[in-house]
Amino acid sequence: MEVRQLRYFLAVAEELHFGRAADRLHMSQPPLSVQVSRLEQEIGTPLFVRSTRRVTLTPAGQHLQTRAQAILRELESVREEMRQYADGMSGKLAAGFVSSANYTVLPGVVQLFRNHRPQIELELLPLTSGEQLERLGAGTLDIGIVRDEIPRKASSDVALVFEVVFEERLVACLPVDHPLARYSEVSTSEIVEVPMIGYPRSLMPGYVDRVTEVLGAAPDTIQVVKEVVHQETALGFVAAGLGTTILPESVRQLLPPSITAVPLSNAPTTQLLAVHPAQPKRPLTETFIRYLHEAARGLEGR
Repeated sequence: MEVRQLRYFLAVAEELHFGRAADRLHMSQPPLSVQVSRLEQEIGTPLFVRSTRRVTLTPAGQHLQTRAQAILRELESVREEMRQYADGMSGKLAAGFVSSANYTVLPGVVQLFRNHRPQIELELLPLTSGEQLERLGAGTLDIGIVRDEIPRKASSDVALVFEVVFEERLVACLPVDHPLARYSEVSTSEIVEVPMIGYPRSLMPGYVDRVTEVLGAAPDTIQVVKEVVHQETALGFVAAGLGTTILPESVRQLLPPSITAVPLSNAPTTQLLAVHPAQPKRPLTETFIRYLHEAARGLEGR
């Protein structure tokens, strides 16, 4: 049984006239009659009672009419669903993000999806840059938001594409009673003398490399007293007076009164980047990146 045959059958069932059904289908009557007869032979029972004056449905024809209408409605629904999927209007997207994106670009992206793509299932996963890289390589993540440039291939040799979406200054977070906390900015030579709360390079390769580059000191000369994964933990150690930590300026939103964020001299910056596999390039991925840029523009001048 073919979909084409069901369409032919429904046209005759609704018109109850082979000639009018043929006109509606933009075909001649003989081929239509042949197709309906073949359908009846395949099913094994007559669908129509034919006479010189009228055409009526048999009980089997009435039943098939109901079922065929439901089948064609479902097919049309699937066709529309796939059109929306291909256009990036529906589907599911798994997106990873570093914690600092949660108080910069991510809220705007979520709001844009709610407003313009409500039918998309957006799965948001808080992950370090390194964890996102692994999941992108394993195919369990569609797109990530990472901090600073990282190697162009995941461990599985999946080629990745990076795109900068937001840039901000780096600051040194210090206890309010620290001598450097009263400065309008501090030099890197001054801040490297302060004990440092650092981060594991295996999980945050781009960011750790960027901070090391900005400090301009050999990694083994920096006095790292604690190494943590979460910046909230780092800030807890800063508040306890253990030292300083270097973070994006947007961290000011998280700072308690006991911590001051002091910009680094020469205004070094850090970047949030969208990263996704080079192939296949999904319309939903492009939509997510477009919304990232739109959300970032909303942060300008904040």
